[in-house]
Amino acid sequence: MPGDTSERLRTAGMRVTASRVAVLEVLGEHPHATADTVARLVAARLGSVSKQAVYDVLAACTHAGLVRRIEPAGSAALFETRTGDNHHHLVCRRCGRTEDVDCTVGERPCLAPGEDAGFTVDEAEVVFWGLCPDCQDRPVSHHNTKELQP
Repeated sequence: MPGDTSERLRTAGMRVTASRVAVLEVLGEHPHATADTVARLVAARLGSVSKQAVYDVLAACTHAGLVRRIEPAGSAALFETRTGDNHHHLVCRRCGRTEDVDCTVGERPCLAPGEDAGFTVDEAEVVFWGLCPDCQDRPVSHHNTKELQP
């Protein structure tokens, strides 16, 4: 869907470049990818691109609202193209698998603090921690576990 990706970039007021298109397409195919994973996949697609160029594209696209950056505790930052809907995440504390979870109540923010201290709250971020189905079926080994801490 390069046409759709190009149009999304233009609508966000960004120039359409091969690296920007590749980053958005990779994230569309691999949501919750780290910057290093995106850089590796973009380089495989384009032949040659620096890690710094990919990091710059991720930062620009995040700033433009085309990409969302999430930072589960104990994990590298993850990037996704699902933005603007204030969804949440499930994270496996053993392997790091991350899945989207829709808000359960209403519009953004779908949660409200008990006391807002005068803030105007426009977003709520929740991370649910547990074990994914694959990790539930595997015995714990200190050699094959990340054991991410919330």
